[in-house]
Amino acid sequence: MTLHADLFFSFRSPYSYLAVGRYRAMAAECDLIIALRTVLPIAIRDPAILFAGNPAAGRYIFIDAARNAQMLGIPYRWPRPDPVVQNLMTREIAAEQPYIHRLCRLGQAAERRRAGLVFADEVARVIWSGTVDDWHDGDHLAEAAARAGLDLAELDAEALADADALDAEIAANQDGLQAAGHWGVPCLVFDGEPFFGQDRIDMAKWRMEQKGLALRDV
Repeated sequence: MTLHADLFFSFRSPYSYLAVGRYRAMAAECDLIIALRTVLPIAIRDPAILFAGNPAAGRYIFIDAARNAQMLGIPYRWPRPDPVVQNLMTREIAAEQPYIHRLCRLGQAAERRRAGLVFADEVARVIWSGTVDDWHDGDHLAEAAARAGLDLAELDAEALADADALDAEIAANQDGLQAAGHWGVPCLVFDGEPFFGQDRIDMAKWRMEQKGLALRDV
């Protein structure tokens, strides 16, 4: 029996990056379909919450994400450029955001093709692994899309031509996350139960095994 789950994901979240590859591996190994539910990062979705939080939170995330990556053996560096244009000292969000809306629409377009999880993993590696600078230039994203079996030019054309509908789907993803009982990413929702954080993957798998998760037939 094939099980189904939703992964709520942000291209700006280091913890989403640290989770998505492991969820991809789980879906490849097990009789499991994980749909990608891209959401806008909180810095774009609701910056008032960002500014209301403790100013120490940003520094903690920098430290904690890096050590998590080190512990897991996952290549990691804060992106250059940041997917969200923001002054990290003042936390001010720039009015112009040339990267994050494109990334979110691309992720949603990929999920329309049932390839969102693979696409998100490949793109997140380019953005977060530290192997390239200027991930938005050149062929970096095109090559990532190709590794996911997709054509970036086709996805970009859809992101431009159908932007309003894609944005509505992304907003619906956020509503779905809240309906499931959470607000942050990465968050896997299975059978109505949310599993928040890159450190809840084993727990999510444990729950799915209780509901019949099995290895794929070779």
